[in-house]
Amino acid sequence: MTVNTSRNHPAEGDGRAGLLSATARDLPPGRHQFHKERLMAQIHDMQQAEQTEQTTKAPAPGRERRRRFPRPAITLPLTAAALATAVVAGVALSGGGDGVRDSGPALTTAVGAASSRGVPQLLDQISLAAAKSSSSRPDVEPGQYIYIKSESADSYVSNTDSGTSLAGHPLHTRQIWMSPDGTKGWLIDPASDDNPAGETLSLPDEKGNTRKPSLNGPSYDYLTKLTTDPGKLLAKIYTETKGQGNSPDQEAFTTIGDLLVESYPPAGLYPALFKAAAKIPGVVVVDDATDAVGRHGVAVARLDETSGERDEWIFDKKSHVFLGVRTVQVGKDSEDGGLIKPGTVLFTNAVLERTVVDGMKQTPSTKS
Repeated sequence: MTVNTSRNHPAEGDGRAGLLSATARDLPPGRHQFHKERLMAQIHDMQQAEQTEQTTKAPAPGRERRRRFPRPAITLPLTAAALATAVVAGVALSGGGDGVRDSGPALTTAVGAASSRGVPQLLDQISLAAAKSSSSRPDVEPGQYIYIKSESADSYVSNTDSGTSLAGHPLHTRQIWMSPDGTKGWLIDPASDDNPAGETLSLPDEKGNTRKPSLNGPSYDYLTKLTTDPGKLLAKIYTETKGQGNSPDQEAFTTIGDLLVESYPPAGLYPALFKAAAKIPGVVVVDDATDAVGRHGVAVARLDETSGERDEWIFDKKSHVFLGVRTVQVGKDSEDGGLIKPGTVLFTNAVLERTVVDGMKQTPSTKS
């Protein structure tokens, strides 16, 4: 896999950058930059249309863009807020400031063959391994924090004044701390913030309200209240994500996948997630997949027929312990002149540590 990096920054000193950063924190890890660049392209197109309208005094035909947003419930408020800001300000958010930094090719990989054979058996083995590993996990008490350390990299469409290109963030360490009720947290991620010390997640939403946990942004306390019956759990996922994503089945698969990466599923829930996934139509097995740090494993995957993207959950072939996830472009991309080729890795993540600590910013190595 080839890893190179690029980074777009809003204009220096622009207050809108804070708006984008604060809202994007609720996205699945590492994906916010990809979504933001898509948003920048939408804003750029919108403003070009406005300029054409002003010149010709006639409405310019709009260019429809398929939204590559795996979590619309989270990203749509960002889109609305940023678009409103851009319209009022009358300036493009793409480009400007320092422009693109560390630009280079995106991540690529060979597309692994997929098969529907053996899916129930594999997910049953994974569920048994999940039950075994989660049984020794400590519960999270008030005042403690869930700590997750991972390595991530991603590719994204970069839209600047010089044109549209595909770029990527290199492999980098991401650390996150979350209180069990979800109201307090801290994030260190060089792909989302220039401050090496990180940024607070203890913020209200865009309306000033404390964020209410949901499947799209769960807290540990929220997860403890979910049913552990696989059928009922899947039904709840379908109900709460209705109208999101490109299809109900793909959104259900994506929702479970996000829970695997950056949450702390309780002992009863963790195996139930895999049993629920076994009931989703279209799930396949990819015999060889590689996580962000190069660990080979077997993947449980599903192809989004609309976008051509395949979400892959990667597990150790012997122990069936969860390693990480990645999203690979498998089908042809019709947007941006086919800029995103098959084999492009849109997002990759490897979970290295997932545990409970006694304080914000404390790590297992510093825990006394």
